[in-house]
This record gives sequence, C-alpha cells and structure tokens, in this order.
Amino acid sequence: MDELDSAIVRLLQEDARQSNRDIARKVGIAPSTCLERIRLLRKRGVIRGYHADIDLGALNRGVQAIVAAQIRPLTRDVVDAFERSLAQLPEVISVFTIAGSDDFLVHVTAQDIDHLHAFLLERFTSRREMVTFRTSIIYQHHSKQVLDPLPGH
Repeated sequence: MDELDSAIVRLLQEDARQSNRDIARKVGIAPSTCLERIRLLRKRGVIRGYHADIDLGALNRGVQAIVAAQIRPLTRDVVDAFERSLAQLPEVISVFTIAGSDDFLVHVTAQDIDHLHAFLLERFTSRREMVTFRTSIIYQHHSKQVLDPLPGH
C-alpha cells in the first residue's frame, strides 16, 4: 500500500459511511480514481468488509468474558472442529488460536453472570477434548477503531 491507499483506508476506518466523493476530496484525488483505489483495496483483501459498531448491552449481552482453554489431543482435526463449534455458538464473539500454555482464547458474552455460568457448564465442561479452561470477566473493553500501518523493517 502506498501513502494514498493508507490515507483512504484510514478515512474508511474512521467512518465507512462517508461518500466516495468526500474521501476523494479529503485525499486530493478525483472521485473516479478514489473509487478504483477502493475497489482494488477490496480485491486485494486489504478491505475485508464494513461493519456497524453495536453496543453489546443493547443486544442483551451485558457480561463479557475471556475463556482460556486447553484441549487434547492437539491434532488438526480436533483443533479445526473445536474452532468451528465455538464460532457457531451465539455467545461467542471471537476465537483466537494461540501458542503458549493455553490453546485458545475465546471472547464470550452473556446476559448476566448466571447465563455465563450456565454457558460454561453446558458448552465447555461437557467437551471430551477439553483439558481445562479459565474464565476472566471483562470489566471494560476498548479497541482501536483506526489502525495505521506499522513501519517496515
């Protein structure tokens, strides 16, 4: 990505609903050039989609937690099946496959603590491949909405 692509990506991260004409004006290029650049960024997989940032509480998801899990055996089939099954659960926001003492970090949401407890008992303790898991309640969650490229080596 060149500087112009980076500027376009930054503007889209700030507000993906702004018009192509506005983005073009802000970066100093013709709207047709801007539209083609955005099309190429999507084609190359730099822009993977556009999403609304929704308040979890409005979706009756007032409690968030991170679940650190270990499974065995660590075979490709078991790992893939575990990832797929977790990703389909309505309480799961994201699944991270990691290296280290744990195999997965799972970001989950629930209506309340009782719902979280029932979810963990039903969906984690009953799994044959589960060795252990630990749950950490999230008090606050902040994430960057705009990311700039890191400098190259």
